[in-house]
Amino acid sequence: MIGSRFWIEELGLAPHPEGGWFREVYRAKESVPAAGLPARYDGPRAFSTSIYFLIASGQASRLHRLASDEVWHFYAGGPIRFHVFGEDGTYRSFLLGRDPRRRQALQAVLPAGATFGAEVVGRRSYALCACTVAPGFELSDFAFARRGDLLARFPRRKAVITRLARA
Repeated sequence: MIGSRFWIEELGLAPHPEGGWFREVYRAKESVPAAGLPARYDGPRAFSTSIYFLIASGQASRLHRLASDEVWHFYAGGPIRFHVFGEDGTYRSFLLGRDPRRRQALQAVLPAGATFGAEVVGRRSYALCACTVAPGFELSDFAFARRGDLLARFPRRKAVITRLARA
């Protein structure tokens, strides 16, 4: 049976600062100048970027926010649950996976500005995904969520926030 170690080695994944493993696989050679982007960007951005992303049971993608839309694609393993905190005060969760009969999507979009994190469903499992970001990812667009800020805005989601946000 193929497990997370196989994919980490086969794809050359490295530890990701938010948790799990990743490797950038695409960065467009062309870019959009800063003048053509919304004010939330501090400079030009590649048209698009893409990474492989893997998390295993016991790991999590810590709650964070990006300035760009992200399209997530499921590849292998078990389902992964995303927790999404909208700028408008809404919360939703969804499953990315390969079984639509169990309400799992093969692909999902996370809008720019949303705060989100993810965790594998089930023990002794992993999820291999890809994430496409447009305009392309730059580290200056990334921010970890502040646990206290989220708890103040979403007190009913304390368990998820405590589990996925850094103290």
